[in-house]
Amino acid sequence: QVQLVESGGGLVQAGGSLRLSCVASGRAFSSYAMGWFRQAPGKEREFVAAISRSGGSSYYADYVKGRFTISRENVKNTVYLQMNSLKREDTAVYSCAAVLVQFSGSYYAISPSQYQYWGQGTQVTVSS
Repeated sequence: QVQLVESGGGLVQAGGSLRLSCVASGRAFSSYAMGWFRQAPGKEREFVAAISRSGGSSYYADYVKGRFTISRENVKNTVYLQMNSLKREDTAVYSCAAVLVQFSGSYYAISPSQYQYWGQGTQVTVSS
């Protein structure tokens, strides 16, 4: 069982930056591939970024590529999402997710259905 708690959201002007954190409880954090998703009001949840167990592999949605960076510190049980050059359309609740990976150190997942554990989310609001 893994519990995930996000933090770091808030109100920021367009063009600004935020860094989200997601801390995992439980053991063996390094056995989980991690992902960030977001959901805006009236829209479906969408993929943002994913990272493998070791952090050696990552993948981004096209709409955040070049602006957002996902990283992790396994010794701190934490995954981060650095968000730069924020746009109004980035406004959403951002959630982190975890999936246990036993077979490949480079595996990451991009579909919500592939993840087993979810945090409650943190609100990010970008104003113009």
